[in-house]
Amino acid sequence: MPKDFSRVRRVAELVQRELAQLLETEVSDPRLALVTVTSVEMSRDLRHAVVYVTCMRRPELGAEREDVLRALTRAGGFLRRQLSHNLTLKTVPDLQFRYDTSIERGIALSKLIDQATRGG
Repeated sequence: MPKDFSRVRRVAELVQRELAQLLETEVSDPRLALVTVTSVEMSRDLRHAVVYVTCMRRPELGAEREDVLRALTRAGGFLRRQLSHNLTLKTVPDLQFRYDTSIERGIALSKLIDQATRGG
């Protein structure tokens, strides 16, 4: 049984690396500039992948989470097709994109800690 889980983890890491590369080099949508794939969660049967992303765009570009997720969903077919060409998997997983707020929460907590240590 542990062998299954290690395979799922390895495939998730492989898909994460490949998607990051594809977003950087193959996708030309300006809404996806500076999008980072933070993690990928694979189903045990490797048919479904939840892809967590974050975006560190400059404020003047006005990036919103919904725009990024819409653009990723729109590019999902292309990304899946490219994965099928680049990876040797029996089945290429369906991709579902979610915005990862952990970095933003970490920054907010860090600011709160800084404020607390300065104030008291």
